[in-house]
Amino acid sequence: MKLKAIRFRTHYWRPGTDYATEIAETIKNRVADNDIVAVSEKAISTASGHLIDEARVRPSKLSKLLVDPWITRVWAGPLGRITKLKDTTIDNLRNYPREEGAAHKQVALSTVGLLQSLRHYSEGGIDASNLPFSYVSLPLADSYESASRIRDAVKENTGKDVTVMIVDGDTTYSWRNLHIAPRNVSTPGLIHLGGFLTFIIGRICGLRARQTPIAISGNPINPDRALWLARRFHRLCAGGAGRTVWSMSSKMDTGLTGVTWEMLESVDHYPVSILRLTD
Repeated sequence: MKLKAIRFRTHYWRPGTDYATEIAETIKNRVADNDIVAVSEKAISTASGHLIDEARVRPSKLSKLLVDPWITRVWAGPLGRITKLKDTTIDNLRNYPREEGAAHKQVALSTVGLLQSLRHYSEGGIDASNLPFSYVSLPLADSYESASRIRDAVKENTGKDVTVMIVDGDTTYSWRNLHIAPRNVSTPGLIHLGGFLTFIIGRICGLRARQTPIAISGNPINPDRALWLARRFHRLCAGGAGRTVWSMSSKMDTGLTGVTWEMLESVDHYPVSILRLTD
């Protein structure tokens, strides 16, 4: 089958944005029946206000250990080499900020648990990119409900029946028909071993890495096809202000916590795309 992809540039969705209505209005002149509407989980989480200001978080002794030595010595050392991290990534981990990093790990411990906190980034869907100051977004508590809300809004505003897929930028690793997701998701056919173990196994074994469709509302999609579509959508998103806090702060020419709402609003954002399959 052939894929026609249409991406849409939007304004930055600050907390309080009615994302379902925004999406329906954005795509109304291009959407057709049976289209797949792909949406960034990060954008929905931000619009929904699922954020934590890590500047207000008090780190524990364990969270400090997860920074030094775990991140700065283990991940930036043997574990980084074993999992074939890029040199720039290892350099960033070696210089991982102690105070801010410990607060971040404390948030991970409190919200997604120890096994996810052992990740060097994107712990259980927690994300600091494309957010200002010390804010991080949390994973959606009910991603299927969010996908269904968008689907209903599109139907109400356009009269079109679509399938909605919400995508997390973190990767699922595949070997043939085995798909190991970085966290528990509602998408059928994706299993979960724990974020840390998923990453280690996927990287060491050289498994195929694609972004994760965390929820699908509408027509069922084969798991492998859903992963293929999620990968294509991720490329269309273009990264906004940056795919990591390091690239974001570098692009904005400021410190890791120096990005503002206004800076983010000055950047093009593509949180939604139409993916149309044709014969």
